[in-house]
Amino acid sequence: MTADPDDGELIARSLDGDEDAFVEVVRRHEARVGAYLARRVGRGPAEDLLGEVWVAALGSRASYDRSFSDAGPWLFGVAHNTLRRHWRSRPNEEPVADVTGMASGWDPWAAVDDRVNAESVLRQALALLRPQQREILTLVAWEDLTVAEAGRAIGIPPGTARRYLHEARMALRNAPGMAALLADQNTVKEAN
Repeated sequence: MTADPDDGELIARSLDGDEDAFVEVVRRHEARVGAYLARRVGRGPAEDLLGEVWVAALGSRASYDRSFSDAGPWLFGVAHNTLRRHWRSRPNEEPVADVTGMASGWDPWAAVDDRVNAESVLRQALALLRPQQREILTLVAWEDLTVAEAGRAIGIPPGTARRYLHEARMALRNAPGMAALLADQNTVKEAN
């Protein structure tokens, strides 16, 4: 029995003319990359941007360092650059969507209101971070990348990525509303 080829091997095959090889790389990573985009711009725009990511990745696959067996961080980097182009092409607005208005008045349950309030506080705190701090933090926390992989995704050394993650964590601890949010979360954990 032979092992499945890693992403680096598949990309090499696609460069040699095997069209199905790159389709397999896309299949392996489309859910995670799509979720990454959806968390940043919403589901509708994310679907369009995901197509742009695959076109850009296909076009730049010759630059992929095939010594890495997992193309995930590289694809998150392509997605990150696609998002940056998308945001630059739009009028100035906050890069982290404000979801507080979505739940206003439509859901009577207190737990849902608490969650919306927590999301609002978290999104406001994230908006205070420098862009690279926010990107490293979200890649590590939401996309389950290692700090080194997150750094590779946005094109910075692992040590710099670790520093940005540390700075982001410290900034979030001191952000307005976070102390109350963390206290509420600890109260819920103790009650369970």
